[in-house]
Amino acid sequence: MSLHDDAVAVLSAWAAPTPEEEALRAEFLGHLREHDDAMLRACVPGHLTATTAVLSHDGARVLLTLHPKAGKWLPMGGHCEPSDASLAEVALREAWEESGIAGLELLPGPLAVDKHEVWCHPPTSWHLDVEYAAVAPPGAEAVISEESLDLRWFPVEEIPELSDEATRRLARRGQHALGLRSRPVG
Repeated sequence: MSLHDDAVAVLSAWAAPTPEEEALRAEFLGHLREHDDAMLRACVPGHLTATTAVLSHDGARVLLTLHPKAGKWLPMGGHCEPSDASLAEVALREAWEESGIAGLELLPGPLAVDKHEVWCHPPTSWHLDVEYAAVAPPGAEAVISEESLDLRWFPVEEIPELSDEATRRLARRGQHALGLRSRPVG
């Protein structure tokens, strides 16, 4: 199965938890139908990406990167590579590359989808982001990569203002996937 086929299968099977995400899920599937290269950065109107909220072993904290281009605290994530076999593989690879943490355990997902404007192909291009969560082993220490200005652990309930609602939502859904919350999260 190709990465493109995997993305179609994953998004076709995923039950979006909100009407807004259902609309995005349908949009992502349409984009995949229209663009054979939808998984690659070269796809000019936009391309699928994978993001991962890295949670501490107990789920209380989330590791965020101070993204150099966005200027915000965001989860790990990025572009698909031709050698990637699945969206889950992309999510785990990006989380490991950007956090330096070995032994991350990817939770079943995806947990969310998001669409945001990016600078890949000026003047306008889009990341069609499929979002996951992973759990770090106890005592994990993050290592700052070239792709980050800083890395910090934040309590999930105290993600800084210099972030976005998609990051907060993904961290809460990661906690929920760990069974740490009994109420549904949007």
